[in-house]
Amino acid sequence: MEFVFTWYASPVAGKNKRGIRTASIHDVARAAKVSAQTVSRVARGHQNVSPKTRERVLKAISDLGYKPNRTARALRTGSYEVIGLLTQEIRRTGEAHTANGVFDRARQLGYSVSLVQVEHPNSPQVQQAMSLLSQEDIDGLVIVQAGDADAEQLSLPANLPVASSDSNLVDIYPSASADQVGGVRAAMRHLLDLGHRTVYHVSGPDHSRSARVREKVWRETLAQENREIPAVIPGDWSAKAGFEAGKQLAKNPEVTAVFCANDEVALGLIRALHEREVCVPKDVSVVGFDGIELSEFSFPPLTTVKQDFYTAGVEMVNLIDRQIKGETENLNLTIPTELIVRATTAPPQR
Repeated sequence: MEFVFTWYASPVAGKNKRGIRTASIHDVARAAKVSAQTVSRVARGHQNVSPKTRERVLKAISDLGYKPNRTARALRTGSYEVIGLLTQEIRRTGEAHTANGVFDRARQLGYSVSLVQVEHPNSPQVQQAMSLLSQEDIDGLVIVQAGDADAEQLSLPANLPVASSDSNLVDIYPSASADQVGGVRAAMRHLLDLGHRTVYHVSGPDHSRSARVREKVWRETLAQENREIPAVIPGDWSAKAGFEAGKQLAKNPEVTAVFCANDEVALGLIRALHEREVCVPKDVSVVGFDGIELSEFSFPPLTTVKQDFYTAGVEMVNLIDRQIKGETENLNLTIPTELIVRATTAPPQR
């Protein structure tokens, strides 16, 4: 596990473990020649402070070794002004963009973000992560990804505001999730309307709710159209998985269309087909999912279902903020997806 924490400053002076007096917010204010309120705004990341003033305050904080005491602030304001963020692999494109939305919106609302990454979710790891977040004193928790973890494993306090996105927890906690169902249906309708007899599928990882939903809707669409349902090619979210699937599918002359679990899988698959002289889209049409920036600049440019990761992050923070303010209605949001047709799909020619 990897842990990264963001801290904010203390309003009062105190002593460290060696008994040495630590700087207070008023010490910083005097050194920077500003008010304590301005120091507080800078510490919380508010934008209504001039760049010169912000630089002066940050220098004073650094020079004085100003350390946090969020408990004192919470006693004064009733809030720690910190939101926890739990994710699985922030290096993944979707999780990174979602986290970016969380960070930006949290900063706008005056919250800091305490991030915990659980790369291989299982009960002990998740429980350890949640224990650590609990020690950090958070006002709410955003769950971007938590693998197969369920509410029992998380053991969250009953009164803690929570928001999730495209995880196993969306039916338990308030959520802001992409319209996976509508997106897959649009992709399948596009391929079938082009005249393809059936559509093959390279799946995402078993532990991902998004991957399971995409596979389920792919299967249901073919069944509703009385089309052959090919065996699923198991994969994950990586281009390597797509490449391996492409090597397998290139051997089958019956394949004319493939729906991939995400764009990276699709790009890996296209390369494998190209290396085996299977032309996209002349021989095989390919559709991805996510709408990552790279999909527009691949060759050929990838037809994909675009989802708005950033907006999901923003909306999850909004959901936390609304719960903190006492709201209980309309706390499950569906964010629209969009089919973007580019150059990797065409009518079948073989």
